[in-house]
Order: sequence, then structure tokens, then C-alpha cells
Amino acid sequence: MGVEEGFRGNKLTLASIGFAEARGAGAFKDDGLLGVGLPKPKDGYLDWDVAVRLSLPDVGAAVRTLLRRREIAEFVSGAMAGTMTKAVLAPLETIRTRMVVGVGSKQIFGTFMEIMEHNGWQGLWAGNTINMIRIIPTQAIELGTFECVKRSMTSAQLRWKEDGCPKIQLGGLTIELPLHLLSPIAVGGAAAGIVSTLVCHPLEVLKDRLTVNRDAYPRNIALAFNKIYRTEGVGGLYAGLCPTLVGMLPYSTCYYFMYETIKTSYCHAHEKKSLSRPELLVIGALSGLTASTISFPLEVARKRLMVGALRGRCPPNMVAALAEVVKEEGFKGLFRGWAASSLKVMPTSGVTLVFYEACKDILLAPHLA
Repeated sequence: MGVEEGFRGNKLTLASIGFAEARGAGAFKDDGLLGVGLPKPKDGYLDWDVAVRLSLPDVGAAVRTLLRRREIAEFVSGAMAGTMTKAVLAPLETIRTRMVVGVGSKQIFGTFMEIMEHNGWQGLWAGNTINMIRIIPTQAIELGTFECVKRSMTSAQLRWKEDGCPKIQLGGLTIELPLHLLSPIAVGGAAAGIVSTLVCHPLEVLKDRLTVNRDAYPRNIALAFNKIYRTEGVGGLYAGLCPTLVGMLPYSTCYYFMYETIKTSYCHAHEKKSLSRPELLVIGALSGLTASTISFPLEVARKRLMVGALRGRCPPNMVAALAEVVKEEGFKGLFRGWAASSLKVMPTSGVTLVFYEACKDILLAPHLA
């Protein structure tokens, strides 16, 4: 830190700390600087004649600048959208999970009454604490990854049109990879699902187990993680990872592809630059319903693998889990809980996208620049 030599009257100037004249008060704020007066003896009395000025950084401006970056704005918007959606729609998630894993009634209303009878209203939000902790990084990573990969893939395809696609050399054979045929939206959707799953899957496992049996694990989340790790090892925290990844590929790809395609087509047909909130809600709901229906049998298998330890019999793999469901309940069993899942997926998908687009519009609004 540099220091200016000498005094200027009764002032000594430093790079970020200086002495300046001040009268009357013991503290002041001037030009964004915080000042604290120092007493100076004068004829036997104290006179506030010297003050220390501290230059404080403008934290608010730094935060606003950070949030103005598109990647950060998308990440934060995803986290906020997921949090608000899960807080409102947690009961639908609880009912869906119990039906998918085969616990209790096979009917939506019957499952609702069972939860109310045994656990009361709090039972509808069982596992919601871990669900909220899970959804913040999951939704932020998923939506942020989708937007980032989609933009990167689009830019890469523009370069490939000019310079040619990447090539692989196998001896004297040169193979050109037709990456220009891939849809940036589909690639972004697949990447979003895979990355968010790999990072946040242990939280999903814990959430499902707390939803199915609240008494099996301590209510302290850290102790619950520790118990799963001690009894089942790392594999327990990633139970059902294989079917989750396999199911996430068609779900995430189809979901984002449908959403972006319908949104773009609708805007073009109606000559609009953006969609209204009700339109976003409907398009998001339809996209979520279609994607969920396509991947639902794999969803049933992964839920069975996640909570199998609680039921005393855990299938060894995804194929065994699917075979077990077909053997016990027939092919209809592969879609058990589909209605409850749709009841949860449709509003969740729609509401999440509404909140996401709204938050992103606010953070990236031109008047906030």
C-alpha cells in the first residue's frame, strides 16, 4: 500500500486510509467512505479535529456485476426456480414416490389418506428438507449446463461449417464425425441430466428413503448419510445410479428438446419474441408429461433400487428390478404410479420453467446493467 510523504496542513493521505478534517461529529460518511472521528486535545478540551477515513468496497455493485454474467444468472435462476417449485409441490412428490416404490395404496387418494392417517400434514412434506437441499444444486446445475452446452454446441457447429467437422485418423483411413447433424438442444439436454445426476444422486437416494420410511434414519441429515455409508458403503449412496442415468438420457433429452422446439415454433407462428407466463406453464407441463411417460419404466426400476434396502430385498441391477416388477404385477406394474407421477411432473415442469424464465429476465434485464 503506497503512502504519500508528508503532511498537508493536518492531513496525511494513505492509499485506503487517510486523515482528514472533521468537525462536530464523531463519525461521518462522505463520497462512499466511512469516517470515525479521533479526539484531539485543544486548550484542555477534546475537539473532533481529525478523522480516519476507511474506503469500503462496493459489495452490492460487485454482486450485481457477477449476476449480470449470463452463466451465473442462469445458474442462480435455476436454483431459485427449483427451490420455489419444490416448496409448493412437495406433497405431490411424496405421493408419487410412495406409489412408484409400491408402498401402501395403489390409488392417489388412498395414498394421500394413508399419509394423513399415520403422519398427518407433516407426512406430506416427509423428506422435504433434504429435497430442498437437493433441488438447489440439481436444478441450478441442470439448467445452467443445458444453456451452456447448447450455446457451445451451436458455436461449434458454426465453426465446423467453415472449417469442416472433426476427423479421426485410423491408419490410412480418415473418418469425419458428422457432429453437425446433432441437435444442440438434444446434446444440451442429455448433458444437463447426466451432470446433475452424477453430482446430486446421493441426495436423491436419501430423499427417497426418508419419504418411504421416516423412522429408518436419524432426522439429522449428516447422521443419515453416515449411516448409509457405514452400512452400505459408497454404493449405497449411489444406489440406482445406472437406471437413473439410463432413464435420464431419454427424459432430459426429450424434455428440453420438446420445450425449446415448441417454444420456438409457437413464437414463430404467432410472431412473438417471447412467451407469456401462462404459455410457458402449458408448454413446460406438456414437455414434462411426454418425457416422463417415455422414461417411466426406468423410473420405476431406479426407485426400487434406491429403497430396496428398506424393504429387505434389493434387486442386484436394473434388469432384475424390471423383471421383478413384471413378475409381480405384469407389464402394468412398469407404469404403476404413472398418474401420480404425471400429477407431479406436469405442474413441476411448468412452474419451474415459469420461475426460471422470470428470474433470468430479472437478472439480465437491461435497466439493471
